[in-house]
Amino acid sequence: MNRVVAGIRGIAGYLGGVLGADAYKKYLEHHSAAGHPGPLLTEREFWRDRTDRQDTNPQGRCC
Repeated sequence: MNRVVAGIRGIAGYLGGVLGADAYKKYLEHHSAAGHPGPLLTEREFWRDRTDRQDTNPQGRCC
């Protein structure tokens, strides 16, 4: 049973990465590792900025 649960979590993690669901987490990790002096964006600000940038500069998106 543990293998099934681990497999499902692995698939969910993979799909989340492909779909970009972990983008905010990666942003936080990058911000702290790179030592940026500015304040962090809130999660809401991050997603708003990301969608605005995608709308103004669409690159290789399906829709």
